[in-house]
Amino acid sequence: MKVDIKAGVHTSSKATVAEAGAKWIADAEDRLEPATVESYQQHLDQHIIPYIGSLKLSQLTVPTVRNFTDRLRKDGRSPTMIQRVVGDLGSILADAQERGLVAQNVVRSLSHRKKWHESERRHKRKLKVGADIPTPEEIKAIVARLRGRWRPLLLTAIFTGLRASELRGLRWEDVDLKKAELHVRQRADKFNKIGKPKSAAGQRTVPMPPILVNALREWKVACPKSTLDLVFPTGTGNVEFHVNIVTRGLAPVQEAAGVVTKAGKAKYTGLHALRHFYASWCINRREDGGLGLPLKIVQHRLGHSSIQMTSDVYGHLFPSGDDGAELAAAQKALLG
Repeated sequence: MKVDIKAGVHTSSKATVAEAGAKWIADAEDRLEPATVESYQQHLDQHIIPYIGSLKLSQLTVPTVRNFTDRLRKDGRSPTMIQRVVGDLGSILADAQERGLVAQNVVRSLSHRKKWHESERRHKRKLKVGADIPTPEEIKAIVARLRGRWRPLLLTAIFTGLRASELRGLRWEDVDLKKAELHVRQRADKFNKIGKPKSAAGQRTVPMPPILVNALREWKVACPKSTLDLVFPTGTGNVEFHVNIVTRGLAPVQEAAGVVTKAGKAKYTGLHALRHFYASWCINRREDGGLGLPLKIVQHRLGHSSIQMTSDVYGHLFPSGDDGAELAAAQKALLG
């Protein structure tokens, strides 16, 4: 105890990891979205408490946490899951430290945490056209098969890149058909609760091509009335469930268009594939049928909080700009 006092790491608290985790969750409920809190609670209940929940915070040491990660790995947790769980444990300790329940955050002393992040960035699989991103030919086939209430919704996903939550929360007052643009000002979370976009960057204006403007103009006449003024509500005017859009809209149209796996199932399983396509469409050169937009504008169109995020996910899709024809043209322009 004397040694700990001199080192400034002594505390008289007898709080356990489970008790500190409960306080951390309670604080998160006041600040974060329900879906995020639910994820934290699952990590706490399934991966932290069963292993070290009964330990006192004062008993946590670097070797203890390393042993904890070893046990998680031995029990089949993936490297990504282990990283997230340890990150959550670090957040719990940081919260406990502010409350005076523990003197130090041992997770911050793990020398291999940085290596985890570097390894994940290095080995993270890049999105591939035809596997993660629909090809232009697949999009053409899908668009040709769109019918009914799913046509305007999926066209909006394809040609604006809105997230599923933003599509589900889109209001008519945020759609300007005259100016051919829509404004992202709110979203619907997984619990169908309407709220602001996740970040300030999520609030943005996105231009619309003529095919989408015409589809929305027609849909506005047939759209079910909604007290929430939703563009894509259920038949009773409520927030549409994400799973319904995928299973009743996206999957059937892919099967009808022949965009399927070898087993005959829909090739792309989520709306994010259409967002990926929109990003690639923004990036591709005009001569290849794209918009040829610079990275900063792509970031704004997608509502990313940082240009680094856009670069990390889609940077490899940008043309290298060093092919022979371009070099020759650049030389001629410079030297004549």
